[in-house]
Amino acid sequence: MKRTLIKELKKHFGKEVLVKGWVSRIREIGGIGFVLLRERSGVVQLVVPKELYKELSAETPIEIKGMVCAEQRAPEGLEVHVKQLKIYSKVQPLPIQLEKELPLPTLMKHRPISLRAKKQQAIFKVHAELVHAFREFMRSKEFTEIHSTKLTSSGLEGGSEIFELQYFEKKGYLAQSPQFYKQMMVGVFERVFEVGKVYRAEPHATTRHLAEYVGLDFEMGFIESVEEVMEMEEALLKYVFKQLEEHCKSELKLFGAEVPRIKSIPRIPFLKAVELLEQGYKKEFGKEDLTPEMERLLCEFVKQKYGEEFVFVTEYPWKKRPFYAMPKGELSESFDLLFRGLEITTGGQRVHEYEQLLECMKQKKVKPEAFESYLMCFKYGMPPHGGLGIGSERIVKQLLGLPSVEEASLIPRTKERFLH
Repeated sequence: MKRTLIKELKKHFGKEVLVKGWVSRIREIGGIGFVLLRERSGVVQLVVPKELYKELSAETPIEIKGMVCAEQRAPEGLEVHVKQLKIYSKVQPLPIQLEKELPLPTLMKHRPISLRAKKQQAIFKVHAELVHAFREFMRSKEFTEIHSTKLTSSGLEGGSEIFELQYFEKKGYLAQSPQFYKQMMVGVFERVFEVGKVYRAEPHATTRHLAEYVGLDFEMGFIESVEEVMEMEEALLKYVFKQLEEHCKSELKLFGAEVPRIKSIPRIPFLKAVELLEQGYKKEFGKEDLTPEMERLLCEFVKQKYGEEFVFVTEYPWKKRPFYAMPKGELSESFDLLFRGLEITTGGQRVHEYEQLLECMKQKKVKPEAFESYLMCFKYGMPPHGGLGIGSERIVKQLLGLPSVEEASLIPRTKERFLH
């Protein structure tokens, strides 16, 4: 007999079916077992005779044959009366209770098991749909997907946030971003995007930092200004949230999550943002970068004034940006995007002229000889271009209201957490 998925059972009332899945819960009433069975398409209630269910426990993988019957009190208004049952493997007592809310350390200690909890499943369904929607949108805008190397011979963007490794007899590094390769491929395809791992040797033990995360990146050529990059991201987010609302209804409901309604994302220059915060909160903030507190307060201000949950902070000081960021006097043609109090995107227009790029490297005290392959692109013709990188786990964290970005990572890597 061919397997029937739970979502297809409504087509088989009064018929015998073969169903496979995991036992989620068992209740006994009057010598009869009521078993909730789950698999990839849904959950169904099984009615199981005592002689068949006595060896079952939570998470037992089974195969059953039985009759599909109407039962309005059961999930989806039906249940399966079991005639035959096969256990695929025995299950030891679970170390945690999957139906309970568990603290982060417990979730991580038992990660292979805790991922089976309903809320944990929902997190990664949302993440998967987010990535799928990102790909769909990018392809619809004629971007070509690339897969850049994560092993590099130099620190690329510099700084201390880099993992060093042994590459045969040489020293190597894990890529901090696909930035240089995206720019290289603008010279090939004009518009490119990537979904891939990003590595940062973040020493911070916070709810917002990961040493390894899934980056959503794109780069586009022949732009007139950085505004085009922001417009593209705004259109992207509108599409992504529409898809999440359509395909993740039950998952969003589980968290009481509301999908943001984007009308028009405000653009606020960095120095203006600092000024607004200082005036509004009667305290002095630094003018070097936005702190987590400033991000949170700025989003509160934007929500109150504009009714938007996103804000682009533009024109950051050039000295705080990488050498490839397009200068604008002492500022830069760059931006961050904040969502509900957290930065989720960094992007901007890039320097595209070879001589200007060399001058920018000189000002940043970056040695051109360490970037020979990268600079080759600019010797042989690069158009005005720009792009961005999005932290996918941060979007999921903010959307679902998770306490830590670690919960949005399958196997999170932080300074304090290096399990499995």
